[in-house]
Amino acid sequence: MKISIEKNLIYKSLSHVQSIVEKKNTIPILSNILLEATDSSLILSATDMDISITVTIECSVIEKGSVTVPAHTLYDIVRKIPDGNEIEFIANDGKTFSIRSGKSKFSLSCLPKEDFPLIEIDKLDCEFSLNPNIFLKLIEKTRFAISNEETRYFLNGIYFHKKNINNVDCLSLVATDGHRLAKIDFPHPKGLIDLPGVIIPKKTIYELCKLLTEITEDVVINVDPNKIIFYFDKTVLVSKLIDGNFPDYQRVIPKNNNNIVIAERQKFCEAVDRVSTITSEKSKAIKFKLLKNLINMNSSDPEAGTASEDIIVQYEGQEIEIGFNSKYILEIINQLQDGKLILEFNDSNSPLIIKESSNNDLIYVLMPMRV
Repeated sequence: MKISIEKNLIYKSLSHVQSIVEKKNTIPILSNILLEATDSSLILSATDMDISITVTIECSVIEKGSVTVPAHTLYDIVRKIPDGNEIEFIANDGKTFSIRSGKSKFSLSCLPKEDFPLIEIDKLDCEFSLNPNIFLKLIEKTRFAISNEETRYFLNGIYFHKKNINNVDCLSLVATDGHRLAKIDFPHPKGLIDLPGVIIPKKTIYELCKLLTEITEDVVINVDPNKIIFYFDKTVLVSKLIDGNFPDYQRVIPKNNNNIVIAERQKFCEAVDRVSTITSEKSKAIKFKLLKNLINMNSSDPEAGTASEDIIVQYEGQEIEIGFNSKYILEIINQLQDGKLILEFNDSNSPLIIKESSNNDLIYVLMPMRV
């Protein structure tokens, strides 16, 4: 194998491929990426056995062939080569891999191509496409609520499913960690007929976000109950799905939160941020007292002191005292764009709904906490 390629052409692709590879691997071949030189292109592949990625780059191929090399070492070498430089990859015997650029020369040890796990890219039951900007927005609005608790593994991803709303098929994304829930619906009348409800793992979601920021053409998505495949311009991302049942999130969304607060989003956010300065590192708890057209926020910490602030709002409901994790509130508010927030309460012990008037498809639910 012998190819010549410009540094900037391969660097970005390598960054995506190497990020799939775990830093520590008990199986040596999984620390490597597979390089395959065909007639006029280089194909890079990597897998951790749960996620796989394949990227195709046009380049000058002098001699066809394939080899596997350590992913992070190759990435670091290419990263440190000056922009615009031409790079040569040479593998003669499958045991050593040479990298040459300018006056720099590197030699890396290889592992046999035959040991590299086969990445199966096949046609799945359901196929549809999405605009990358819309898809990225749907993910960004929900991914912060993914759980990090490994014991409840079925919450370690985004629930990706079809829902019929007013006789229109919608793509729904939901994430929850048991303390807060994020849900967004997107009308998608074409192509969702056979879409099963699946849970996309957190690592896949984060790799997906990186890829979505770099493309303009629609993403083609193939999905079945066990696997999901994303087709980009020259990149294919394949992922296993979380094997588990996502909870019935509809039961968590309150139906009778009739005490409605309308607040200036920026002012509300800044007040929460200020009052949260005096909270314990563990609980981040703030108490809200709802009065007519006013919310009093207060917090205390035995070691740090107390904080209190009043904020003017539109509110005509009953007097309510309720506590929330201020970090969770701020993370939710940062996902909203409207100038005004809508906060829907029931009583002192019930979950809060947070949303905005311009987007009925987006809803956040936050569980209260004792303060």
